[in-house]
Amino acid sequence: MRKLVYYVGVSIDGYIAGPGGEFDFYPLSDDMTAWMTAEYPEIVPSHIRSQIGLDAPNGHFDTVVMGRGTYQPGLDVGVTSPYAHLRQYVVSTTTPEIADPEVELVGGDPVSLVRRLKKEDGLDIWLCGGGKLAGSLLPEIDELIVKSYPVVAGGGVSAFSGAFRPTLFTPSRTRSFSNGAAVTWYGRA
Repeated sequence: MRKLVYYVGVSIDGYIAGPGGEFDFYPLSDDMTAWMTAEYPEIVPSHIRSQIGLDAPNGHFDTVVMGRGTYQPGLDVGVTSPYAHLRQYVVSTTTPEIADPEVELVGGDPVSLVRRLKKEDGLDIWLCGGGKLAGSLLPEIDELIVKSYPVVAGGGVSAFSGAFRPTLFTPSRTRSFSNGAAVTWYGRA
């Protein structure tokens, strides 16, 4: 069965974005960028893939689920289908419609959506963000891949928001990079 994998970058204090949706405060390095594009090419948005000449097959995910806040930055620059190389779902109760036929708007229960997607054949499902959506999907998350960056944000969008619901995960491996960031894989305990 397919897994729901929350692949996400976080600050030391647990934020995935700033108060205005900013995500450009994470320190990048050449070795981490090279690793991400080689190991997880599907997380690179389609319009950037073409700019950098990335023509790699999807290795881990064939579907992406994201909240409106995650989808919005693409819209702000005229990109209506940010991950055209994946099946795209935007979960939102405030977005009336999405004009791009490549992106499906889900206005209802994201748990039902994920349970249905898990039953299908294919690669895993990437939970791209945001924190409110991750909080509502916590019971369905099978794996966390957390890119921890050595920066304190001080406020913003939490990696998880919602009800207090302690959920154990077990770390399975970690990889460090020259910018002080580390990626840790966690499986549901």
